[in-house]
Amino acid sequence: MVSLSSHIPFHTHPRFCAFSSKLPNKRKTTPFRTTITTTAIPPPFTAASVTDLSAVEGTTIALIGGGSVAALAAVLSLTDPERRRRLQAEEVGGGDKEVVKSYFNNSGFQRWKKIYGETDDVNKVQLDIRLGHSKTVENVIKMLTDEGSLKGVTVCDAGCGTGCLAIPLAKEGAVVSASDISSAMVAEAENQAKEQLVVGNGDIAPVMPKFEVKDLESLDGKYDTVVCLDVLIHYPQSKADGMIAHLASLADKRLILSFAPKTFYYDLLKRIGELFPGPSKATRAYLHAEADVERALNKVGWKIRKRGLITTQFYFARLVEAVPA
Repeated sequence: MVSLSSHIPFHTHPRFCAFSSKLPNKRKTTPFRTTITTTAIPPPFTAASVTDLSAVEGTTIALIGGGSVAALAAVLSLTDPERRRRLQAEEVGGGDKEVVKSYFNNSGFQRWKKIYGETDDVNKVQLDIRLGHSKTVENVIKMLTDEGSLKGVTVCDAGCGTGCLAIPLAKEGAVVSASDISSAMVAEAENQAKEQLVVGNGDIAPVMPKFEVKDLESLDGKYDTVVCLDVLIHYPQSKADGMIAHLASLADKRLILSFAPKTFYYDLLKRIGELFPGPSKATRAYLHAEADVERALNKVGWKIRKRGLITTQFYFARLVEAVPA
C-alpha cells in the first residue's frame, strides 16, 4: 500500500466506504490537500466512461494488469474498432452525435441508469464506475459550496444524465437548468427530482431544476456557473475546442469540466478496452490532453484555477474549474 496526496479533497460516499481511489498529484495549483491510501497497482483498463466494460466479468479484467499492456497492444492491429463505429453510424443514419443519442436512449440508458442509481443489480465493474462518478459529483459540489451558499446561484448542468448533479445542486438552493441529448435520461432525471426534492415539516421546497432535451450545441442563455461532466468524451478535440468555447460563453463566473485525460498509458488502455465492446456496442470515446483543454480555455479568455484527477480501477477523469482570465 502507498499513500498518495491530491490537490482536491476527494470525499467517499458512505455507501462506498469499502473502496479507495488512486489520485496522483502532479501539480500544486490549489491550497487544499488531502492524503488517502490506495494500492500501487495501476488501473488495468480505462473507465467505462471511456469504453463499455460492463459485459466483461470483473475476474477476467482483473487478470489484465499493467505488465500485460505491451502484450495486449500487439493484437490491436488485428481489430478494427473504427469499422465497428462506422457500422454503428450507418445503423442510426448519422455520425457520432446520432450514435450517442441512440445509445443513451436505448441499451445505454438501461445500463447507465443502473450505474448512476442505487440498485444492487450491478457487477463489480459497474459498482466501481458508480464510485468514481459519485466522487466527481461530490467534488464539484465541494468546489461550488467552498465559496459560499448556492442559494439563488444559476447553474447550467450540460449533459445531466439522470440528475446526479442537478438534484444535489437544487438541494443546495441553486437554480438549475439541466439538459441531456437523451430524452430517456431527461425523463429519468425528472422522475428522480420529483422523488428526492420533497420536504416536510414546513420546510421551504427547493426550486425544481428545469430539465430539457438538448445537445450541447443547442444550449443558450447566461448562468453564473456552467458544469459539463464526462461529456467531452463524445467529442474529438477538433470539435471539443468549439464546444469548450461555447460552454464558456454561457458562463459568467465559472466553468467546470471533467474529461478523460489523454496520456500514452490511458490512450493505450482505451484501445485495449475496445477489444471488449460488449453486446451493447458502446459509443466512440475520445480522450483529451489537459494541455489541449487548457489551450482551448485560454483562447477564449479563461484560465484554469483548480484541477484534480479522480480515478478508481475502472474510472478516471480530470476535473478542472476555469474562471475568466
